[in-house]
Amino acid sequence: MKRALTSIIFFAILIGIWQFAASSGKFSQVMFPPPSNVAEYLWQAITDGTLGSATLVTVKRLLIGYLAGLILGIPLGLFTAKFKVFQDTVGVLALGMQALPSVCWVPLALGWFGQTEAAMLFVVVMGTLWSVIIATSDGVRSMPPIYLRAAKTMGSSGLHSWVRVILPASLPYLVGGMKQGWAFAWRSLMAAEIFVTILTGFGLGQLLHYGRELHAMDQVMAVMIVLIVIGLLADKLLFAPWERFLHRRWGTGTLK
Repeated sequence: MKRALTSIIFFAILIGIWQFAASSGKFSQVMFPPPSNVAEYLWQAITDGTLGSATLVTVKRLLIGYLAGLILGIPLGLFTAKFKVFQDTVGVLALGMQALPSVCWVPLALGWFGQTEAAMLFVVVMGTLWSVIIATSDGVRSMPPIYLRAAKTMGSSGLHSWVRVILPASLPYLVGGMKQGWAFAWRSLMAAEIFVTILTGFGLGQLLHYGRELHAMDQVMAVMIVLIVIGLLADKLLFAPWERFLHRRWGTGTLK
């Protein structure tokens, strides 16, 4: 409760500073709209269904691409940690690709898939895949060797060791990689939606793009706020509970 109150006070102060700066006359209200204009656009977009439909389209693309990145990235990360040949090939490739800005994948996606949903998903998968590979590989290599030796003395081997020992022991690192992959997936999808225009559905990135084209900064700021809120909700509802559980399970939580 205390943390929630602190956050509310902090954001109220930020909104107050924003309102004061926008109404000071030093900035054009077209290019730097006050919070009331942004709130008015948000309300209008909610009531006419624009914001809801765009959010659903974006979240659907994000989840499909993110899950595909996890399905590909986790096994590759496990192989990279276990086998030297994967470490020298896939591991090195993942390190290089992770440093590549997500927007760099957009021209390739457009060239290979055209203005289609496949281009969107390709960019999201590429944004997710490499960080998941690195996090999974680092997590396995960071596992204390005594765990695997103890499991072998009790008869564990092969697939059983992977599923019941190695993967659970690397979960704290893996969740961190999944969280980072989610952030990269968000950035990749926004880049894709801004540059790839398709008729199958307009997402939040398209709303952001059209707001810029029309010099409607209230629309741009409103969409940015929605993106921030979705990111915070994803962290609080998906990743934070899992992280707390793993910290309690492995005894790595901080003492209070």
